[in-house]
Amino acid sequence: MTKQMSATELAAYLEEIFPQVHGDFVVEDLSADEMVMRLRVQERHLRPGGTVSGPSMFGLADCAAYAMILSRIGQQALAVTTNSSIDFMRKPAAGADILASCKLLKLGRVLAVCDILMHSEGSENAVARATMTYSIPPAR
Repeated sequence: MTKQMSATELAAYLEEIFPQVHGDFVVEDLSADEMVMRLRVQERHLRPGGTVSGPSMFGLADCAAYAMILSRIGQQALAVTTNSSIDFMRKPAAGADILASCKLLKLGRVLAVCDILMHSEGSENAVARATMTYSIPPAR
């Protein structure tokens, strides 16, 4: 495996390889086994009724897992999602960013598994929970 990345290195790498989501996601905190990522909620993330859309929350969960894994394995852009599951539990607060707490449950040679718990900023109640499994490309 390659060099682990700091939060700053990780943010710069994500901006380089995914410019299409620039400004949407921010790494708030990063440790060896856990990361907090923020979705900066904007009008394009909302669905009718003024709530954050399911696809936006799924994107946050997927990006958080990807970033958590890359922070440990280094710049391996070809790590890909192989399985995902998400439970939407309650309506997110209107006008609040979504914070995702991502825990790395397993980091193997081939697969990595993360658990992500999301809540509206300012609230402790979870709005969604996801599990993501990623395939890690073989070392060259």
